[in-house]
Amino acid sequence: MNGSSATTEKPSAAATGCCEAQASEEELLVRLDEIIDEYRGKPGALIPVLQIAQGIFGYLPETALKRISLGLGKSYSEVAGVVGFYSFFSTVPRGKHLVRVCLGTACYVRGGKRVLDNLKQELKIDVGGTTEDRLFSLEVARCFGACGLAPTIMIDDEVHQRVKPQRIRAILDHYRNSEDAVKEAAV
Repeated sequence: MNGSSATTEKPSAAATGCCEAQASEEELLVRLDEIIDEYRGKPGALIPVLQIAQGIFGYLPETALKRISLGLGKSYSEVAGVVGFYSFFSTVPRGKHLVRVCLGTACYVRGGKRVLDNLKQELKIDVGGTTEDRLFSLEVARCFGACGLAPTIMIDDEVHQRVKPQRIRAILDHYRNSEDAVKEAAV
């Protein structure tokens, strides 16, 4: 995992095509080709195209990276290098909910490592992994700027403060139960 983060603005859900998860890979590649055509020749196009591609696919598969490389006239190593540098990008499918554990000094000293160990055990994945049901992905971060509330974890955009290892299951169950409610409503 990298400590860097992209400083560009994230595209909106509508712009990323995030609702295209039901489409076939070929349909997603056609959508990607349209995006590449729109950005071709524009300075600084690589990062926005990668962001939109990640929104379309949910991650950045090798086929998409190769397509972007060819379409924008960039070497594959340059495209892969940008993806590897920015922690926002992922080349493996991510879960619906991104769980990040702060391991900055205050959080670490106040039990952040124990919280992380408990999350790894509860989710049955390691840092950088995604659960089999693709509901959760686990990452670490260096600081959320909430040192007085340590240890903290962030799930999606929600910060959980003063987290105790024994509260992990209840916190995760909140997100699991939300998914169950959505599934039931769709039936």
